[in-house]
Amino acid sequence: MAEKRLAVVTGAARGIGRAIVFELLRQGRLVAGLDIVEDQLKDLEQAARQAGFEVLTRCVDITQTEKLTEVLDSLAEAHGGIGILVNNAGITRDKLMIQMDDQDFDKVISVNLRAAFVATRVAARSMVRNKFGRIVCISSVAGVMGQAGSANYAASKAGLIGMTKSVAREIGKKGITANCIAPGFIQTDMTTNLPDMVKEAAMAVIPVKRFGTVEDVARAVAFLSSDDAGYITGQVLCVDGGMAM
Repeated sequence: MAEKRLAVVTGAARGIGRAIVFELLRQGRLVAGLDIVEDQLKDLEQAARQAGFEVLTRCVDITQTEKLTEVLDSLAEAHGGIGILVNNAGITRDKLMIQMDDQDFDKVISVNLRAAFVATRVAARSMVRNKFGRIVCISSVAGVMGQAGSANYAASKAGLIGMTKSVAREIGKKGITANCIAPGFIQTDMTTNLPDMVKEAAMAVIPVKRFGTVEDVARAVAFLSSDDAGYITGQVLCVDGGMAM
């Protein structure tokens, strides 16, 4: 039955989210990918078909609470509930704190944390009814150890950790687990464009002396969302090459 449980991934069209979608598809899951960019979702659909898979997609601004709730409720109703939720969507608005305005802070919190809360609230209701669920939130080492120039981002990712631990305590007895993955320096479009000096500084504090791949994160998500991880909850798994230990 595991492969029939619907898995919902936010921020699914690119980067880590896209890798998560494909890893779950390879695991035999039914996957719905949510994102705000319709063209990128169409590209995801096409790439999935070329690989021999089908993925459901929904174009939605996850900061619009009513719309996100409507989309998730519709998916749950159509597919017998949401079995797996991966809160992956995230943005950055990096600035030094003394230069950061309220809008920079609020926007990052809205996408990275508040939307994850809304999605978790909807999915958890479905999971409680079915007495099964896997919630995986993509946090960051920035939420574990802080990050200069990213007070808003670090706060949002630390908030995900606190929320996830609280959810794990609230609904664990219903057969639902909630965990965080905290990626370190992962090779994505965002990190590729960073100055060489920043990359060199990051490499200096990574014991394994390489940057991670989106597949490294996706495989961790697949494990935590599997039946094999049923006795793991309220944890933060750092996929960071040892950066935050």
